[in-house]
Amino acid sequence: MANKYHVVGSFDLVADAQMLKIKLESEGIPVYLKDANILQAEPFIATAIGGVKVVVPEEYGQQAQAIYDQVRAYALDREGRPVVCPNCKEARSERHYLRNSLWYRLFPFLSPVAYKCLSCGIITRRDS
Repeated sequence: MANKYHVVGSFDLVADAQMLKIKLESEGIPVYLKDANILQAEPFIATAIGGVKVVVPEEYGQQAQAIYDQVRAYALDREGRPVVCPNCKEARSERHYLRNSLWYRLFPFLSPVAYKCLSCGIITRRDS
């Protein structure tokens, strides 16, 4: 029987993934960091492989996701206010990279600013 796993989150920096791993392990959840060794050797390919994935066994998936939702940092605008979703009006958005071309996959910092709402899933582009 194959083991099933749940990806709690993906991070561009190994240190960010390690912090979540420590928090989840302190709650008694077994955690695995996928692609961490690759990014330690070649940190510039983080966006190409999707970052370091924090993975837990499926039976701990909902518990781990709830813990991550409590401690995660949500996106802020240039004035330091939380980004509010225009669809559901929730302030639970993350920065989202539109990886729709090779150019933006190689240089994500040149990508237009976009946010993904974690409540309803809508992606909103900001031109300013």
